[in-house]
Amino acid sequence: MTPEQRFARWVQVALAAFVVLFGYFLVADLHMPLTPQARLIRQVVSVAPQVSGQVTAVEVANNQHVEAGEVLFRIDPSRYRLAVDEAKLALEQARRENAQLDARIAAARADLSEARADADNLARDLERYEDLIKQHNVSRQQRDATRSHYQAAQAKVEAARASLHQLEVERGDPGEANLRLRQARNALAQAKLDLKHTRVRADIAGTISNLQLEAGSYAATGQAVLALVGDVPDLVADFREKSLRHVHAGTPAAVVFDGRPGEVFAGHVTSLDSGVRNGQLSANGELANPVESDRWVRDAQRMRIHVDLDEGVPDVPPSGARATVQLYPSDNPLFDALGRLQIDLISLLHYIY
Repeated sequence: MTPEQRFARWVQVALAAFVVLFGYFLVADLHMPLTPQARLIRQVVSVAPQVSGQVTAVEVANNQHVEAGEVLFRIDPSRYRLAVDEAKLALEQARRENAQLDARIAAARADLSEARADADNLARDLERYEDLIKQHNVSRQQRDATRSHYQAAQAKVEAARASLHQLEVERGDPGEANLRLRQARNALAQAKLDLKHTRVRADIAGTISNLQLEAGSYAATGQAVLALVGDVPDLVADFREKSLRHVHAGTPAAVVFDGRPGEVFAGHVTSLDSGVRNGQLSANGELANPVESDRWVRDAQRMRIHVDLDEGVPDVPPSGARATVQLYPSDNPLFDALGRLQIDLISLLHYIY
């Protein structure tokens, strides 16, 4: 075979290999999609105190596992205890003020009764004077003076009634439903809640990470001082949207972690995200900004899915660990076998890179 013939043979083999690999890629992308763009993430809670103060004690160490409700650190409770005592005194003062108002209301009711009695007595006198003046037994001057006294007594009744109403409004509802008492109890509850918050606890079970807090530091309200990495992992994988054509919740999957080469873990798709950031429009009042590109073949859009492992992983990798995910969307033995071959090869290659 001449050199020209050998060269032509190699060209034919390369073209045939290219055609076979291109066809394999098209089929594999639909019926056994695989992506190295997968990552294990966990919920990360930024722990921030709800009250401010000097840190008196840190109860945990870096990378220590804690349970939900466990105390992480303590803030000096001195001024918050004083606030509770002050709120208790305010509640006692509110009760005393209500008692004083009750006494003033009783006195006002007595004054009103006295004013009504005087007015009723003068009303009877005025009625008698009206009868006597018809008989010409009294002068009109006496009748008019009695009428003036009666009108003054009626004014006193109205004044006493207004004073009683003012006191009743100031007193408010009787018993524990009184507004003044409810405000004082609310202030006391807030003070007790602030005192409780001087013990900062873990909201979820997880592992302390990047702990730099020390006793003596000042912690401000709402300012994160440490991170708590949750125990529940979430494996997310990004596929080209065309590759997810036949994928749905429950589709079998295989996972290989970069940190655990040679091991393949079975799993399944739990959900597919309903969108990505590029598909979100912001109502900012501006005109649309169409994306311009001079590329003939644009980049494929990747969509995110969530995968759950069937049996879990011993010694779960840390949050952010990279992984490769193989899907089996087609109920076809040949495609499933080729997919297993793909992921097994990837698991072996992780020994190298």
